[in-house]
Amino acid sequence: MSETTAPVTRTAASSAASPVIAESTTARGRRARIALRTLQVVLALFYVIASALPKLIAHPSAAEGFDKMGWGSAGMYIIGVLELAGGIALLIPVLQSVAAVALSGLMVGAFVVQLTYFDGENAATPLILIVPLALIAWARRRHNADLLRLVRRRA
Repeated sequence: MSETTAPVTRTAASSAASPVIAESTTARGRRARIALRTLQVVLALFYVIASALPKLIAHPSAAEGFDKMGWGSAGMYIIGVLELAGGIALLIPVLQSVAAVALSGLMVGAFVVQLTYFDGENAATPLILIVPLALIAWARRRHNADLLRLVRRRA
């Protein structure tokens, strides 16, 4: 079975606003877009359900760690809200890249906390999460221009 594609005419304005991965109309490009979107959904679910939810409902496993650090429930709720917001923002096209960068920063902080308060136990987890977040931030970087236009229009 052969695949035919029609030539795509692009203007300078449309090429500046569309993401790099979305430029390809080939089957490989579609698979890459689907894989990236699937990765975003999986990470969003992880941050919302597995990471933020235990903090927001004050699950004993989350509360124990924050008490050990001396941050208490306020720190736990703040981190939970940041993770929840980042997880949701990973699914909003104009916020995807910014959310990935923000969550990466949060993971750098989590890595430092794991090293300083918990003797490196589970310190690899935040570092592992930075890799797919960096991929999302890079692949969706052209959405930053859209976000900047929206912010400037509102100002």
